[in-house]
Amino acid sequence: MINSGFRFVARAMFLTALISAPAVVPALAAGGGGGGGGGGDYTSTAPPQTDTKASHAAHKGKKKPDKQSLFDDPTFAKGYREAYATIYDRNEYAAAIEQLHALGHDDQPNVANLIGYSYRKLGDYKLSQVWYERALKADPNFVLTWNYYGLWQIEQGNRDQAQYHLSRIAAICGTDCPEYRSLAAALEKPPGAGLVY
Repeated sequence: MINSGFRFVARAMFLTALISAPAVVPALAAGGGGGGGGGGDYTSTAPPQTDTKASHAAHKGKKKPDKQSLFDDPTFAKGYREAYATIYDRNEYAAAIEQLHALGHDDQPNVANLIGYSYRKLGDYKLSQVWYERALKADPNFVLTWNYYGLWQIEQGNRDQAQYHLSRIAAICGTDCPEYRSLAAALEKPPGAGLVY
């Protein structure tokens, strides 16, 4: 019951993100060494289905400059959606990691975040951490990585660190966004509750 509840919350977060997902900038556009995210925006792992740059920028009260998105590339978008389905529909994490690497954009925060998530679900916490940090290097305001990495912290028994991640989420999108509510709910559970995220 708890597992299905978290699955429901996760899917709801992704559906919400689909509606409000901004364009994503390739890491190469920022000089190739990471840092090519949204600069102050929070973004989603789910691939956007429509152009929502204006609505996302309105959320932050700033107009976002037009930038080309990797999701504008049909090949990338299709491959990303396939990897996304491999993770969330079929729970085939190792296969998804291969699909994500095949996209050729490991430093893109959406990609790095899903690789980290997949490694976490496989129980490889060290590699998961590497990929979460890579996603945050590419975009320090990538709210979904702060959420997933916060859940990682809880699974590792690092509740103080998870609380820090929660504060980062609050600073980026406030306390009413799904990522904040999800991590806050996880932190309310007693340590060792054996919850699966």
